[in-house]
Amino acid sequence: MHPNIWKPFTIIKGAPESKKVVGGDGIWLILDDGQRIMDCISSWWVNLHGHCHPRIADAIYNQAIELEHVIFANFSHHPAERLAERLTHLLPGDLERVFFSDNGSTSVEVALKMAWQYWKNRGEARKKFIAFEGAYHGDTLGAMSAGSRSVFTQMFNDLMFEVEYLPYPATWLDDQNAGKKEDEVIEILEKKLSENPEHYAGIIVEPLVQGAGGMRMCREDFLQKLHWSQRQFETLLIFDEVMTGFGRTGDFFACQRAQVEPDIICLSKGITGGFLPLAVTVCSSGIYEEFNTKDPLATFWHGHSYTANPIGCAAALASLDLLYENEISFRQMETIHLDELESLARLGIIEKERVTGTIAAFNIRSEDKSGYLNKIADRIKEECIEYDLLLRPLGDVVYLMPPYCITEEELRSVYKKLGTLLKGIE
Repeated sequence: MHPNIWKPFTIIKGAPESKKVVGGDGIWLILDDGQRIMDCISSWWVNLHGHCHPRIADAIYNQAIELEHVIFANFSHHPAERLAERLTHLLPGDLERVFFSDNGSTSVEVALKMAWQYWKNRGEARKKFIAFEGAYHGDTLGAMSAGSRSVFTQMFNDLMFEVEYLPYPATWLDDQNAGKKEDEVIEILEKKLSENPEHYAGIIVEPLVQGAGGMRMCREDFLQKLHWSQRQFETLLIFDEVMTGFGRTGDFFACQRAQVEPDIICLSKGITGGFLPLAVTVCSSGIYEEFNTKDPLATFWHGHSYTANPIGCAAALASLDLLYENEISFRQMETIHLDELESLARLGIIEKERVTGTIAAFNIRSEDKSGYLNKIADRIKEECIEYDLLLRPLGDVVYLMPPYCITEEELRSVYKKLGTLLKGIE
């Protein structure tokens, strides 16, 4: 490990030496020894269209020689305006106001502050959020507070505000109890909301797929039930689509696949195709209007130095163009995942196979304790390089989330290699 670098999400003592990447080419990463490895996870879920896509690179260059940055508080620029227009046109319903920031955690932080202050501006003191067991919303304090307590957050428990958790109705292929689990969660939720109707500022959820929590998936039906209940009791619904946005669930956004309109949506990761940090929090016009005042105390005092960076916005616009052009890729990948998982399951060493759009996941049968610290993850991370694959299991959960440029032949070859790898560590 380089003597001057502190790696993220890494237990330092005994950490293996990092592989050095010197280039990228579509789905491939090129190591300094010339080995080419297939990026099966879109490099922490951000790389939608493959590495070093020339269209996005050209957009960045052209914007950089025109305007690299400007303070966004009292100025504007074309890339931000075009991106805001295109996003609000693509998003459902009344999601019309775009607040720019710079990463997924911050987009969630903005959403929580926005929801909290919305009620304050209306003269209501709603002091609680409802979240879900297993949730992960980021690493800033507010985003951590909204997430499930885990090894990621334990050290900071004394700093975080309390939320109330609901069970997450995780499901998988051939799960016969999915509807029952959903109804039990909704019953708990409605009890909370009916007993304290003016207590809750909002409900935050990762729609369809909980990412870092283990790629746990729920059905569209559950989000529709959640939305219906939330509307009856007039609280705010926040969708954290930092990971699920921009085609990941087989539709442009999970809210569209589920036919649900949240009050606030958080977007980042794939927004620039993996080229630059950028995030947005989009809210309804009704929420925005509660801040539309000359009262300083009702103003949303939040911002970042790189808010709406023009180069980042240009990259996002180019990525959106590619998303439309390659729509068939992210809409059809689910079929291939389902077919290959059926074959992989015959090995008898995996369970709880699940697929949503471009994301496939399963649990490895293991004697070790399930969860993020399951040791099998370290073995797979180390050995997958021998198969020219980049994988990063979440403990005993293996998942695939490839860039949309992967061909059907390449994706099927990933499963073939994965099967051989798993048989070797059985």
